[in-house]
Amino acid sequence: MAMIYLVAGARPNFMKIAPIVRALQAHGGLSFKIIHTGQHYDREMNDVFFEELGIPQPDLFMAAGGGSHAQQTAKIMLAFEELCVAQRPDAVLVVGDVNSTLACSIVAKKLTIPVAHVEAGLRSGDMSMPEEINRLVTDSISDWFFVTEPSAVEHLRREGKPEAAVHYVGHVMVDNVLFQASKLAASGGAGLDSAAIKAGLGLSDGKRYGVVTLHRPSNVDDPAMLAQLAGALRDIARELPLVFPVHPRTRANLEKFDISLGPDITLVGPQGYMAFLDLWKDAALVLTDSGGLQEETTALGVPCVTLRENTERPVTVEEGTNVLAGTSPQAITGAAAQILRGAGKQGRRPHLWDGKAAERIVAVLDKELNKERTA
Repeated sequence: MAMIYLVAGARPNFMKIAPIVRALQAHGGLSFKIIHTGQHYDREMNDVFFEELGIPQPDLFMAAGGGSHAQQTAKIMLAFEELCVAQRPDAVLVVGDVNSTLACSIVAKKLTIPVAHVEAGLRSGDMSMPEEINRLVTDSISDWFFVTEPSAVEHLRREGKPEAAVHYVGHVMVDNVLFQASKLAASGGAGLDSAAIKAGLGLSDGKRYGVVTLHRPSNVDDPAMLAQLAGALRDIARELPLVFPVHPRTRANLEKFDISLGPDITLVGPQGYMAFLDLWKDAALVLTDSGGLQEETTALGVPCVTLRENTERPVTVEEGTNVLAGTSPQAITGAAAQILRGAGKQGRRPHLWDGKAAERIVAVLDKELNKERTA
């Protein structure tokens, strides 16, 4: 039976491989191991986290994180090469655009192990983003491309990828958010930190609120930019109370640059997956610079304002509930005001964002790996 290594480096990666694990378990014709590179060590990744995702704990934790981009990538490459030489898999599957994605795809390709890239073909056009470099390099050497939206198909076509290797399958992140939302609906969210946050703010009576996330270096590392964004958030919060699960990097910079978010924005710590889902799924508005949250809000029909000048996920703007506002305070507050007065776009869930992307991926891998083994 063909063996696939499923590579994840950080919490969001596990959201993407979880549906693939479930689909592989249901399929039964391919074996797999979950490889955690340790790119980000997260103390909240406990048994409950993996139980929530409906997947087993990683088969291997490489503890290769930390350091600069180059140091981190090099450590992951060394550890992953040692693993692949000792226990050669039939394929390596990488997701998204983190350093682990880049490092493990390079190692696998140099060992002539086929590489499958999930979320292939996304492009922001912004070469100052480390993620953009990771996407480009990974796609330049991958064997199979699993694509979430039409723009990605076009990018890969222009870059000369073989049509037969590009598979428009939908989105595993959407598979996961639909799976988790159904679990949340069944449980009612009892016992989650989000329930206490809502109760503390008096939100349990249906009062409207918004959710904020900010973590991109271009937004939070520059004092002028962070102050500009904080001003826009303060303006919005005068009309709509905002809950802000603060990334440690962002919190440190708010303190370092002495930037106040005012009394109408409630700062809370980073949330577990289910607690955070419970927060944003009921929000009147989400303001974010996250790539994944642009997609998840579109999947559940929640209005989203993206605080970036570009997006590698244009389908969320063209078809979904996302508005690409940029970083101008006037544009941000204007987009939020339009949504709050009921004039925002409705949006819809894009084609194949139906919760079955992972099943399509597994079907392709089964066909390709069986072909490889019988060739």
